Amino acid sequence: MPLITESSYQPPFYMFNGHLQTIVPSLWREVPDVRYQRERIETADGDFLDLDWSRLTDRTADTLCLVSHGLEGDAGRPYVRGMVRALNKAGFDALAWNYRSCSGEMNRLLRSYHLGDTDDLDFVVRHALSKLRYSRVFLTGFSAGGNVTLKYLGEQPERVPREVERAAVFSVPTDLKASSYHIARFENRVYLNRFLKTLREKMRQKAALLPDQVDLTDLDLLQDFPQFDDRFTAPMHGFKSAEEYYEHASSGRYLSGIRIPTLLVNAQNDPFLPPTCFPRDAASHSEFVFLETPSDGGHVGFGEGTPDGEYYSERRAVEFLTAEVPG
Repeated sequence: MPLITESSYQPPFYMFNGHLQTIVPSLWREVPDVRYQRERIETADGDFLDLDWSRLTDRTADTLCLVSHGLEGDAGRPYVRGMVRALNKAGFDALAWNYRSCSGEMNRLLRSYHLGDTDDLDFVVRHALSKLRYSRVFLTGFSAGGNVTLKYLGEQPERVPREVERAAVFSVPTDLKASSYHIARFENRVYLNRFLKTLREKMRQKAALLPDQVDLTDLDLLQDFPQFDDRFTAPMHGFKSAEEYYEHASSGRYLSGIRIPTLLVNAQNDPFLPPTCFPRDAASHSEFVFLETPSDGGHVGFGEGTPDGEYYSERRAVEFLTAEVPG
């Protein structure tokens, strides 16, 4: 019954609520001491993915950890770079991959990325294994990337390569429908508006690239995720509606299928997450899903001490991934 009832996370005194714990790390954290080597790989459908590698230089690592970023994020975000730095320090090579349209260059196809797209993650895992033949692979993910990771591990556990041994994910909206309405509440509109701004801009870029395939009529009138996803995300990725997309893509429905030790850390004061994103019942009935719900942390926050120092999410991930007995 992997319910972790105690959490050691304590926020700094100046980040005294979930909003500050979310916003301060996002706006002011810097992680300068990470150097990436970018690799572009071609996908089977004629598109591309940009991968940012941070490999150890003093010796050959036999373990790789993949980092999956959040919605409208990329490998350059401070929370990704912080995790990469911690993984390197622990002796692992790290690979932060950018979803289609997220690497700084618009992807070629009408489709982009979505929160249930596990095929690209599987493609990246297999590419990494074929390139450097790691004996062990760990997965980490934040928010949207955590949802993709959990779904990947649970929907078809038999297709996950045997080298993939553990995972640690943070701030995960395991119920996408409930989360899409929760973030539209008045106190959360600042986050929603920021996401919608970048999503609208990407649709304009997509329309410029593929003018005969994208209709931007009333784009600026879409006021929340259900409206945007019903109009764009769902039909662009083969779903009939936002409702069908949320049902298919929500990782909560796949947790029972996970067959490797997996840590899920969702803060109770996360402004993005409704109560249904704390799957206590699923964790209590699983041998593999370890659910930790600290009272503090915000969304992709978990800051500790100085803005450029190590964060709880990074320490906790390394601790879980390297423990002789997970927990």
